[in-house]
Amino acid sequence: MSLIETATAVRENAHAPYSRFKVGAAIRAASGAVYAGCNVENVAYPQGTCAEAGAIAAMVAQGDTRITEVLVIADSPSPVPPCGGCRQKLREFADGDVRVTMATIDGQSLTMTVEQLLPGAFTAGHMANTGGRG
Repeated sequence: MSLIETATAVRENAHAPYSRFKVGAAIRAASGAVYAGCNVENVAYPQGTCAEAGAIAAMVAQGDTRITEVLVIADSPSPVPPCGGCRQKLREFADGDVRVTMATIDGQSLTMTVEQLLPGAFTAGHMANTGGRG
């Protein structure tokens, strides 16, 4: 199944009873495997999770750690970019040149790189002098 098909299908499983804004995400790992996630809301809004975070968690749970492509889909008037937190999460597992396609259910799309979505990202390289020990 393609990324658009995977993201479209998983979007239907989103738990969005409060916002009614369903989002689906599909990521391709370096292994070639495709992982999907959907947004899961909670009545205590900060406790919900985004579709991108769900897809990343599924990827890591299966032992993959590198993203090579991302697709996010929502029912909106224009393609919806990942939130700031998800941009950072994507950058943790994807190089700056990885393509992120944002799509709408009516066929619009916009593709940007991770670097374009999050220029000047905070990376592990910023912690080089600490040896990873904050």
